[in-house]
Amino acid sequence: MVRLPLSPADVERGRRLGALLRRARADRSMLDVALAAGLSPETLRKIETGRVATPSFPTIAALADVLGLSLDEVWAAIRAEELGALAG
Repeated sequence: MVRLPLSPADVERGRRLGALLRRARADRSMLDVALAAGLSPETLRKIETGRVATPSFPTIAALADVLGLSLDEVWAAIRAEELGALAG
């Protein structure tokens, strides 16, 4: 299966997701959060830095659960800028 290249909007959305997760993680270690979510620290690092712009739903759900975020909060945060651009 061939994956289509990510659009600039996908890449930017991934950056916003990473920033949200870093803020939510706060002073918790990357290792602790990753292991609690069932991920490798390297995977979490890639998501937080935007190198994995489109992580799978189970990955996002696990991270949201560990970080005490609702999926609604995650979606609203990563879509906020896009929705603002559409309204303006």
